[in-house]
This record gives sequence, C-alpha cells and structure tokens, in this order.
Amino acid sequence: MSLFSIVAKGGVLMILLAACSIAALAILIERIITLRRDEINTRAFLLEVKNRLLENDVESAVHFSRSTPGPVAAITQAGLERHNRPRVEIKEAIESAGKTAIHHLEKYLGVLATIATAAPLIGFLGTVTGMIRAFMRIEALGGNVNASVLAGGIWEALITTAAGLTVGIPALIFYNYLQGRVEKFIFQMEEASVDLLDTLSGKESSDEL
Repeated sequence: MSLFSIVAKGGVLMILLAACSIAALAILIERIITLRRDEINTRAFLLEVKNRLLENDVESAVHFSRSTPGPVAAITQAGLERHNRPRVEIKEAIESAGKTAIHHLEKYLGVLATIATAAPLIGFLGTVTGMIRAFMRIEALGGNVNASVLAGGIWEALITTAAGLTVGIPALIFYNYLQGRVEKFIFQMEEASVDLLDTLSGKESSDEL
C-alpha cells in the first residue's frame, strides 16, 4: 500500500492532524526567523550605549538603540528616552517595554503548545472511533470474522494514534527549544535593564555634581 492510501485509512481526523503539522511547521519557521533577527551581541551593544552616554550624547544613544533590532535595544531605548526623569519612571518605562517585547517573543508559542498537546489526543480519538467501527463491522458479520479482518480493522484504527504522536512529539520538542530561546532573551533583558538603570543613575549623580 502507498503512504497516501495508508493515511487515507485514518479517516477525517487525519485532515485535522495534517493541518496541525502544517501550522506547527509554519510557526517554527516564523519564530526561528524572528528570533534570529532579534538576536544581537548584548554586551557590545550595551558598551556602545555606555560610551555614548559617557560623552553626554544621549540623543545618539537613543538613535543607536532605535536602529538596533531586538528586545534589549527596545527596552534600552525606552529607558534612554526618559533619562532625565526619576529612576522610578525610567524603571516603569523599561518594564512596560519589556512586557511588549516578551509578548512579541512569545507570539504563537501558545498555539504550538496547544498543537503539541492536542495532536496525540486527536490521534487517540481517531483510534477509539476506528475501533468502534471495527467492532461494529464484526457485529454486523455476526462474529464470523477471521484474524485478518480483525487485525485489519485494528491497524486502520491505530493509524491516527501514530500520526498524532508523529505531529505532537516534534511540536513539543520545537516548543521547548523556542521557549528556551525566549528565556535567554528575557535573561538578557533583565541584565540590560539593571545595567541601564545603574548607568543612568550614575550619570544623573555626576550631572548634579
């Protein structure tokens, strides 16, 4: 039997599992491209911002942050734009920008997690309904079935479980991988926010002197 004919034996739920696999693949590709685009050398970026602040060129630091992609640059820009405000307001601006950045980083990850969880359940549902059909067929034949008929009905029912696991396991692996990348970004944002607050506080103290 061809692969298409085997998949067709799985019934209507195979269409739903195919849609889940396409959606999971699309999310993976989109997230990898987005996260790779947002990834920068955080230490080099913060060092450049510090150097510009030491030269009292805040506008240049803001422009540099605005032209740099990624969440670290976004929260840095938010803090720099309020450099002459109290520390509390700077911190609030950084936190607000951080929440927006985290929402951007975690986009579609909830959908991917749902696919990873739901795909095996969909496959199991297909197996249950397939087994019900198989036993209904046996009942319709009055129990006069040989082993090949019984085995045929069972393996047809199990196709959806195999397909569900085939979709769900990679989706779970991809989700954990992407979540790990997001957590790395969040850690860098936390470090950058503390560093920026300390730098602006030190600049404010030197200006007062």
